[in-house]
Amino acid sequence: MARLIAARRTAVVPRGGAFARLRIEDLAAPVLTACLADAGIGPGRVDEVILSNALGAGGNPARRAALAAGLPERVAGLTIDRQCAGGLDAILLARALVDSGAVEVVLAGGVESYSRRPLRLATDPDGGPPVPYDEAPFTPWPDRDPGMAEAAEALARRLGIGRARQEAWAAESHAKAVAADLSAEIVALNGVARDAFPRLLTPKLMARAPVLTGSLTAATAAVAADAAAVCLVVSDRIGAGRGLAILSGATVGGTPEEPGLAPVAAIRRIWDGEPLAQAEIMEAYAVQALAVIDAAGLDPAIVNPGGGGLARGHPVGASGAILAVRLFHGLRKGRGLAAIAAAGGIGTALLVEAPA
Repeated sequence: MARLIAARRTAVVPRGGAFARLRIEDLAAPVLTACLADAGIGPGRVDEVILSNALGAGGNPARRAALAAGLPERVAGLTIDRQCAGGLDAILLARALVDSGAVEVVLAGGVESYSRRPLRLATDPDGGPPVPYDEAPFTPWPDRDPGMAEAAEALARRLGIGRARQEAWAAESHAKAVAADLSAEIVALNGVARDAFPRLLTPKLMARAPVLTGSLTAATAAVAADAAAVCLVVSDRIGAGRGLAILSGATVGGTPEEPGLAPVAAIRRIWDGEPLAQAEIMEAYAVQALAVIDAAGLDPAIVNPGGGGLARGHPVGASGAILAVRLFHGLRKGRGLAAIAAAGGIGTALLVEAPA
């Protein structure tokens, strides 16, 4: 059984902030190095690096990060794109490789620079000028490919999750983040050693928040951000008795028009209802997190004890891996769950267990 024996991340910084000039490898390499140092494992023992990246221009960021971190040149690096779910999926892929016996030591997670994402242009096959676009399509059908805010608002209307409940959840997420000491999991970078965005959200502040659409406001949606997060996944032979055992994981596709609920099927596939000590649920939108918690039957009291994405921000390709880092540093006993939704109707969930 694969084990997660180290986990680190950078702080999460809103785009245009302290990390705005950093390249993807500048974000990821120090985190790779920190994971190895924490575990007492030398760079020469690493078999693979798997990183999720959703907004970059290609070029295999995992390879670039591995080289920048001083790993052996034989470590090829593998970059995946499953949008928001990619950081967790990188860890699930590392687990599968380790459990198969193909490798024994994998650094897996995600990295995203929203600040330095490339401008995108679609070429015209008829010879016209290139057409700029902000994001790639997530389905082949435009009428089944809503914007994320529009999909979240539709979910809010269908489930009756109003603005007041969304704001209450956002305020609690920020309050928990402000109170939490997360220094053990954060690698200081560019002088930043704590998440930059958490604040105390008062009713007055939330009332002034710009409306995105319907009941959604800027206070109940996660901000675009830069960050990297990495977990060290190893075989039981190397990590016996250490860290967290990776019990199970799943990625499930759902209805493209309703991506917010996609994690529920993944959670149900791996979790039988046995009590959980901690759950980390991505808060891209307050309504999306609340919908998943309700539908999956999770106890809100154990969800995101150090605050969630609403308080940190959303570095797309790294967000899923940040959930796993939070579990690694927060789970002292029992079982923990991480789950995240992704555009196109995709949900990923991870189940881990701390030593008895």
